[in-house]
Amino acid sequence: MPEAAGRAAATQRLFFALWPDIELAAGLDAVATAAARRFGGRPTRRETLHLTLAFLGDIAISEVPALIDAGRHVVASPFELNIDRLGFWRHNRLLWAGCAPIAGLDRLIAQLQAALAAAGYPLAIRQHSFTPHLTLVRKLPASTPPGEVGGFPLGQLAAWPCSHFRLVESRLTASGSEYTPIAEFPLAA
Repeated sequence: MPEAAGRAAATQRLFFALWPDIELAAGLDAVATAAARRFGGRPTRRETLHLTLAFLGDIAISEVPALIDAGRHVVASPFELNIDRLGFWRHNRLLWAGCAPIAGLDRLIAQLQAALAAAGYPLAIRQHSFTPHLTLVRKLPASTPPGEVGGFPLGQLAAWPCSHFRLVESRLTASGSEYTPIAEFPLAA
């Protein structure tokens, strides 16, 4: 896995994620824009909305084929998420939309963790502390009242059929994070 000490390796910042369809992304974008107008902060750009399954961090480019292979070894069925709640994390000043954990998502995460561990990438994700979410607004003012944010209307969002997940590269730019899909993996019964 890691390069020998003293040799700089070209790396990519990588994560596995679910990506919402166009309809759901548009609905979430509308909520994010309205919330940022009301409370302040920076809404997440529509094309970057996602639900992270596993964040890997900086990985040597030479290791990407092993991660793609791990993704191909995940065996999980398609499932549906209902984004039905908003949350506010004061410590990192962000507004998120999420859902209750469901068996299909839990199985996908467990399968992905097992495949990554078998490939030599163990992750320390504690299932009981995992909150399935999509970040809507970052950098809300520190004075934002949590009760007001939690009471902000989410509206009626379409159900989210999850039929695939992706391995994605994240690059930090002046305008924010740019995401490039590297591989996509189908969920099949």
